[in-house]
Amino acid sequence: MRRIMFIALLLLTGCATAPTQTNNVCAVFDQRDGFFNNWYKQAKSVETEYGVPVPILMATIYTESGYRARVKPPRTKLFGFIPWSRPSTAYGYSQALDGTWADYQRETGRWTARRTDFSDAVRFVGWYHARSHQMNGIPLNDAYNLYAAYYAGPNDFARGTWRSKPGIDRSARRTAAIAGTYAAQLNNCGL
Repeated sequence: MRRIMFIALLLLTGCATAPTQTNNVCAVFDQRDGFFNNWYKQAKSVETEYGVPVPILMATIYTESGYRARVKPPRTKLFGFIPWSRPSTAYGYSQALDGTWADYQRETGRWTARRTDFSDAVRFVGWYHARSHQMNGIPLNDAYNLYAAYYAGPNDFARGTWRSKPGIDRSARRTAAIAGTYAAQLNNCGL
């Protein structure tokens, strides 16, 4: 009985920490290739369901959370030093906002989905990118514009107001570069 509890504890501990080698998608997948928690299989399943390539899914999550399950935006400071409120309700791997996550749960029927579960978060990212494709005509292999729409939201993306925000452009360029690197690496993973 103790041996089973020890093994279960080891399995759970491995799930709780972020991968340490995040610049190589093959290493990320190697670090998360467990029987119950296989990130490659989960991301590939989302690619099949929504048509968004695995490198774009993974680059989006890397940009959003650095593969950390419980990350939140940093608190603002009152008077420059007193920790105050957070600028948004973004949370988890996908940094999905409360309202957007609720929309996802309602539209997909995934009421038990959690933002701290990689499988649920990568499925959310695929759903969101597919929705951006439907609403704004963004090709599913266009990492730059998919991420810009992810960051800005579908309405701001459609209006083009995000173009005057250099932070969005910077993040979208970074995400597109990561997706390109991940795509090249994925070809050599042997997965």
